[in-house]
Amino acid sequence: MNERQRAARPGGRSARVGAQVHQAVTDLIGERGYGHFTVGDVAARAGVADSSIYRRWGSLDDLLADVVLTRLNAQSPMPDTGSLEGDLRTYAAAVAREITGPDGPALLHLAVALSGTGQQGLRAREGIRTERTRQLQAMLDRARDRGEDPPDAFGVLDHILAPMYIRVLFGMGPLTPEYIDGLVDRLL
Repeated sequence: MNERQRAARPGGRSARVGAQVHQAVTDLIGERGYGHFTVGDVAARAGVADSSIYRRWGSLDDLLADVVLTRLNAQSPMPDTGSLEGDLRTYAAAVAREITGPDGPALLHLAVALSGTGQQGLRAREGIRTERTRQLQAMLDRARDRGEDPPDAFGVLDHILAPMYIRVLFGMGPLTPEYIDGLVDRLL
């Protein structure tokens, strides 16, 4: 087995190192904010050599973009409750838990910061949008197949996800179940 095959294998040392580095980045973003740490800081926090980070990711911006894409797109499978309303409520509640969890606000702030940093940031922003749209489209297509009349994916992004993201990014109050249900109700 060559080195490339070994690195691609799920689990094992490579997966552990990746998870440690991702957590180190997330912790540093939460503590210091974007632009206030180096690859050396990440390596020290993760307990790995700087060279491991450069070999795997190439640069700090590429690492940061990978963290954002991986962590914000690690959404659990799209809900299938049997109705669009149930699916949207379940999905919105899951996103709210994800973005208000211990790492959520730091990752959202990182995504915003990266979006203005050049090609890596643009790729991260596009990757997040593309993945969220893909997830939503699968749920909406299922609703259409059941004979329901779903909105388009951008409607869900505009009316459910965007308000939740804005509230978290600007510290505008909790994402209560009543608030989330109200977003779904207004969309439907």
